Formats: sequence, structure tokens, C-alpha cells
Amino acid sequence: MNREIVITGDGSHSIGVPGRGLFYHSRHGAIRESFHVFIESGLKYALEKWSPQGRDIHILEMGFGTGLNALLTFVETKATTDRELRGPGVYYEAMELYPLEGQITCSLNYCQLLQPGYQPVFDLLHASEWNRETALSDRFTIHKKNVDWMSYMPERIFDLVYYDAFAPGDQPELWTRTVFDKLFSLLAPGALMLTYCSKTVVRRSLEEAGFLVEKLPGPPHKREMLRATRKNS
Repeated sequence: MNREIVITGDGSHSIGVPGRGLFYHSRHGAIRESFHVFIESGLKYALEKWSPQGRDIHILEMGFGTGLNALLTFVETKATTDRELRGPGVYYEAMELYPLEGQITCSLNYCQLLQPGYQPVFDLLHASEWNRETALSDRFTIHKKNVDWMSYMPERIFDLVYYDAFAPGDQPELWTRTVFDKLFSLLAPGALMLTYCSKTVVRRSLEEAGFLVEKLPGPPHKREMLRATRKNS
């Protein structure tokens, strides 16, 4: 698959697939979209619920891609740790069947826009060995898995899911009731699943799988997104 770096509306990079009209993030702003959907509406919401309990968080990402969601998660949880002296421990597991090439990942500009001091962390996110846990700090461990969803057999139960697959029109097999049934089985009671996609068919499939689904305001240029909660029973 040929892939190239593109500049999105907030100046941050994304990846485009020439000739197919596929993009890894919103063309209106990669950082802006990821922060709104997965950090503001997911991670920060979860931290407010669970941090007072001293609870660590297990995160699952569908599609590691550029590593932007993992980087933003590291930055946010480190800020929480610095502010509260001891924040949650984070275990971050991400699936990616087609990892990006090193010449692409080393050119991504996220740390230039966020804070240059995070560049070594971002480099390690991509340099870390696949299918093996890597500690980025004493409070953050990443485990990238080079596997597809149908072959995926996790060893943990998760509290938070970043569902960042390509849109249903491009990867319909990843937005079905069968997929969401499996996802439901991998989550702790009360766990959250976030996705930028708010299509009616996706919402209904999540509800049929047992999730409580709410529509939230979407990132710029997108009216809605979804946050789904795994029912307690």
C-alpha cells in the first residue's frame, strides 16, 4: 500500500493513500480530531470517573496508525500524574496489521506542534518491538500487536477503547454486530468505547451488542460522534 504524508487543517500531519481517497485522520485537523474524540470525550472522562479510586487504566486501540492517539494519551496521563503526584498506571494495547514505514514516522510533526520534549517518547512508540510490551515510563506501558481483528486474542480486559478504524464505507467488516459482540466481551463493566463514526447502522449494531450509546458533539466539521458504555450486566 502506497502512503504519503499530508497536512491537515490544523497544520498537523496525517497519512493519505494515493488514488483511494483514504486518510488516517480528518482532513480538517488530525490532532484536533484525535484530541476531541479520544482524549476529551474518552480518556479525560474516564480519568474523572476512575482516578479518585486509584484505578489503573487498560486501553485498547483499533488501528495504531501514526501513533498520534498513543502519544496524546501519554501526554494527558503524564499531566495528570504531574498534577496529582501519582496518576493512573496505563497499559496501552494497539492493533495494526500494516505498520507505517520508518521514513514516514520519523517525519511526522506532532511533537513539533505539541511539545518538542516528547519527541523521544514518540520515537520509542514507533521503535518499540511489535508483539512485546515496552515501558515508556514507570506509569505507561505499550504493547503493539501486528494482527488483524479476527485473529486478535487479548490476555486482558479493557476499560477504554479507541475505535479508530477506517470508515464503514472503506472497512465495512470492522463495523458489524459480530465485531461489536467480540469487543463487548473484552471490556470491563462500565468500560467506554469512543469512535468518530456516528452512522445510524453503527449505533444500532453497538446497541444490539449490549452497549449504551450516546451521541456527542463531533470535532470541527463533524456534527456528531459516539461514546458507548458497556452495560454492567
